[in-house]
Amino acid sequence: MSIFKLSASAIAMTALTTTAAMARDNVQVAGSSTVLPYAAIVAEVFGENFDYPTPVVESGGSSAGLKRFCEGEGENTIDIANASRQIKSSEVEACAEAGVTDIIEVRIGYDGIVFASDINGNAFAFTPEDWYKALANEHFIDGELVPNTFTNWNEVNADFPDQPIQAFIPGTKHGTREVFEEKVILAGCEEGGFLEAMLEAGVDEDTAEGKCMAIRTDGVSVDVDGDYTETLARIEADTNGIGVFGLAFYENNTDKLQVATMSDVVPSTETIASGDYPVSRPLYFYIKAAHLGVIPGLKDFAEFFVSDDMAGPDGPLAEYGLVSDPELADVQTTVADEVTLSN
Repeated sequence: MSIFKLSASAIAMTALTTTAAMARDNVQVAGSSTVLPYAAIVAEVFGENFDYPTPVVESGGSSAGLKRFCEGEGENTIDIANASRQIKSSEVEACAEAGVTDIIEVRIGYDGIVFASDINGNAFAFTPEDWYKALANEHFIDGELVPNTFTNWNEVNADFPDQPIQAFIPGTKHGTREVFEEKVILAGCEEGGFLEAMLEAGVDEDTAEGKCMAIRTDGVSVDVDGDYTETLARIEADTNGIGVFGLAFYENNTDKLQVATMSDVVPSTETIASGDYPVSRPLYFYIKAAHLGVIPGLKDFAEFFVSDDMAGPDGPLAEYGLVSDPELADVQTTVADEVTLSN
């Protein structure tokens, strides 16, 4: 397990050089805080075993990483963007406008979004409907939208403890936020019949879904713009808090956190791999194809990242919490053949 006891520098390699991209001798990566630990492991092992400098890996969130990725090619632009969601068509268009027209999408595996609280606090068994009721900005009741006034969990669900609702959720620049909104909040709005009620009342579908996913802003829900370590710090400061984490981060902090079930399923690599856990998502990185063959080691790093030795079911990323992609061989072919989104 020595590979997983990463130094702080391996997780937070943030000294991004200002040298022109085409003059660089190291790979530069930025993006998702969920993908960050996996990328840092690969970068560290890559630097130790290949004749290239260790890649520089930064966090900042999926949207922020893709924004930097789409700034252009060449000078001062990153080679890879990590993302905990798929790139949007609007981002592909922004890339194209800046001259980034050839993008390789690489799915590294799967992760689950978990809901964890202080190890010594109350235990919870959630459903998506519980989270919708707790955090939706408005509830649709008796044919109209009314402000959400719930302040305690036992108002949301009578089986829950009399504990203040205090949620720490990913900020809007994180890919995890979109998965949380769609797979938890919107799913809960549907599960409880609230979306259907709005549609029957004549609200158009886009507006209804937007109302479902609008998160309250009265302090009950707090956006965390940093990584999961900041969310953990918030919970340590407020033991009533419940945070949204990636499975891998939780599994590496079980001495501090307890995890809730979702729809009666305990999150684990097994339940995510089987599809039983309802809140899982694929993880990606995106390669700027124009930098292949120009930035030393870029293709070797990408191929190493998705190799059986690293991303396979018996590799170190799986030990760290990544659920290996059952179609990993196809992913490896995509990287080897440099297949772009436009192909």
